[in-house]
Amino acid sequence: MTALLARLVASRLFWPLVMLAVLLIIDVIAVPGFFAVTVRDGNLYGSLIDILRNGAPTLIVAIGMTLVIATRGIDLSVGAVAAISGAVACSILLGSPDPGNPATVAVAIVVALLISLVLGVWNGFLVAVLGIQPIIATLILMTAGRGVAMLITEGQILTVTSPPFKALGSGFWLGIPIAVYIAAAVFALAATLTRRTALGMMIEAVGINPEASRQAGIRARGLLFAVYTFSAVCAAVAGLILTANTMAADANNAALFIELDAILAVVIGGTSLAGGRYSLTGTLVGALVIQTLVTTVYTVGIPPIATMVFKAAVVTVVCLLQSPTTNQALASFRRSLAVRAGKGVASA
Repeated sequence: MTALLARLVASRLFWPLVMLAVLLIIDVIAVPGFFAVTVRDGNLYGSLIDILRNGAPTLIVAIGMTLVIATRGIDLSVGAVAAISGAVACSILLGSPDPGNPATVAVAIVVALLISLVLGVWNGFLVAVLGIQPIIATLILMTAGRGVAMLITEGQILTVTSPPFKALGSGFWLGIPIAVYIAAAVFALAATLTRRTALGMMIEAVGINPEASRQAGIRARGLLFAVYTFSAVCAAVAGLILTANTMAADANNAALFIELDAILAVVIGGTSLAGGRYSLTGTLVGALVIQTLVTTVYTVGIPPIATMVFKAAVVTVVCLLQSPTTNQALASFRRSLAVRAGKGVASA
């Protein structure tokens, strides 16, 4: 029993799961019916469903961010790419004589994804070919991207009416939000490509030691192109969901600070910013912690002006619990328990 507990505490997911449980307990105390799930018109509704649906865009962005961070990089441009994606889709729909036509919506989505793919290739070019530090390379697009989105929308908030497009953000299929299915598909795709093939091992190798991986025959340049492109596409998908949820493209506020939430989700999940080993499952838990935290803020009644402070405090606690110092202290405590247990058995 003691050995099992020690393994659980040593797991990278232990403290994030503990924090998630604590937040849910606080929600239940504040609202006794927090876990209640109702069925209306064949669809599921409730606070837990809202956490899954509203957390889907953050999870999608965080999945792409996980692979970038695993290569010892960072992508600060995901929020801008998401804004550009939403702006492109809405501008195409507004320029169409029939925005509600599924074919028109499909064209808008494909064009938005293709543009985001080009933006991801641009980031990859700056990092892999020109050798610019990832934080600077992606900061360029982060700064210019909002301006590009403003140019696309001509400085206006574009509002569209298109039921097929709206379904991306607030639609349901078999009672579950479509956004949840999209997030699950992106997660499954990333997990399959990185854990069922050698791709994940190569990403970790590049993150741990780029020079050694190059000498081992790994094409680090192509790998960097791939992860930054994938991150941009993930950001575009999240941007489409967020835009479809409001049915409006707001270049200034769309996906604002989502890059920070994604990075926090990755860090909370146990992935090191120094590169190397990563955990997609940890990122999933981290994204749930971030979204549950936001829900808790509103449930408990914390003023919106203090939301960022409260979020920072909780994230700080989780990071401190995951720190090497804390892990060493827990390891020392476990060793002392083992010594005491051994002495107890010997005296018996």
